[in-house]
Amino acid sequence: MNSPIELSGKCTVLVVDDTPDNLSLMSDLLRTDYKVKLAPSGERALQIVAGESKPDLILLDIMMPDMDGYEVLRRLQFNPDTEDIPVIFLTAMSAADDESIGLELGAVDYITKPVNPAIVMARVRNHLQLKRARDFLAHHNHVLEEEVASRTRALAELQDATIRAMASLAETRDNETGNHIRRTQHYVEALARHLQNHPRFKEELTDTNIETIFKSAPLHDIGKVGIPDRILLKPGKLTPEEFEIMKTHTTLGRDAIVAAESDTTQDNPFFRYAKEITYSHQEKWDGSGYPEGLMGNNIPLSARLMAVADVYDALISERVYKAAFPHEQAVEIIRDGRGSHFDPDMVDAFLALSEEFRRIAQRFADGEPALLAQIDRLAADVPAERIEL
Repeated sequence: MNSPIELSGKCTVLVVDDTPDNLSLMSDLLRTDYKVKLAPSGERALQIVAGESKPDLILLDIMMPDMDGYEVLRRLQFNPDTEDIPVIFLTAMSAADDESIGLELGAVDYITKPVNPAIVMARVRNHLQLKRARDFLAHHNHVLEEEVASRTRALAELQDATIRAMASLAETRDNETGNHIRRTQHYVEALARHLQNHPRFKEELTDTNIETIFKSAPLHDIGKVGIPDRILLKPGKLTPEEFEIMKTHTTLGRDAIVAAESDTTQDNPFFRYAKEITYSHQEKWDGSGYPEGLMGNNIPLSARLMAVADVYDALISERVYKAAFPHEQAVEIIRDGRGSHFDPDMVDAFLALSEEFRRIAQRFADGEPALLAQIDRLAADVPAERIEL
């Protein structure tokens, strides 16, 4: 069996020369082993190369009228479709400077006229084998790149599914809207994209960082798995003691991610954003939040994004302790929190995106028709003591 880089079938060689006798000589020499195309001028050579069936190798005379071999080679090298075709110059010149010009332009070799048939056949075969080897390696690399990309996508999908599954352990305990984690993911992404060119945020909100924040957002309430049901599922207002226990879900979540991170050997920005969001998404711009009472820009950017997303979704969702607020009322509550609960610039972005938030909520709504009706209906006098949870 032939090796992959050996020639199989007949390759096509294009001979370009303005002298008919030279074309005839080269044709007679090569046609036994190769398919031969002939061009009496540089212009005709470029026309042949532009066709669907491109030659595998070009033997190109330098001294031709109208368009010399150097110009033909320049045009071949300028075109991405032809720059990889190897070109051997045929020349009666032997000056080192002439050879240097051609090699600098991209020629792979020189054959001096009058030609030696044995040298011609050896050089042609060698360069065709080299081209076949390059083509094989390029194809092999392309296949490997596609395989790596495919496996990377599969791994990323598996990781995303695992993260959502872990997050759902917490969400399903206190949140009847099972798509909460998907909605908040997309709210956060929409906010981040809108703010990507804002002077305050553009340095951090790169495409890569936004994607990482999107992936880590589902873990924001993972710490709720450690909160007792008697508190998590309580249908009324929490006592001060109960609220202190509820607040620990931020620390519990952060600590769980720190423990997972300790099992890795490489830095991964996913863990950074997961810790920020989990630990700090209940902080408030004016410093009245928890667990540390951080204020303003001391609150991580990712957590500020999540704060807007999480509160909006809590407002429009039915919970065990409250009915759903309509979208318009939720927007007003977010607006009222500008500069107190939320980063002012993020509230401005939210207001510009409020209809997109509505569309995301509808796209990832739960299946019950009643829930969709609740999102849009008026809900006057609904208690809002626990919307921050």
